[in-house]
Amino acid sequence: MPEICRFLGIVIAMHYSDHSPSHFHARYGGYKVLIAIETGEVLAGHVPPRVLGLVQEWRELHKSELAEDWRLAQNRKPLNRIDPLE
Repeated sequence: MPEICRFLGIVIAMHYSDHSPSHFHARYGGYKVLIAIETGEVLAGHVPPRVLGLVQEWRELHKSELAEDWRLAQNRKPLNRIDPLE
C-alpha cells in the first residue's frame, strides 16, 4: 500500500486495487481507519477522536490531490506525495 503522506505519527496511504467510493487509509499506532475522500465519512475502522480531527482537517485541505491520487491508483500509476498537516 503506497504511503502518500505522514504527519504527527499518522500514516496516509492508498491501495491500487481498492473499491469505490474513493477513499484513503489512515494508520495511527495500532488504529486504522478508511475515510471517503469527498465526504469525510468513516467507512471502516476507527482512530482516537483527536487523530480523526487532524486527518479530517488534512483531507479538507488536500481533497483535489487525494482525488488525483485515487485516479492514478485506479490506473495503476505511481501516486503523488501530499504535503503533511503543519
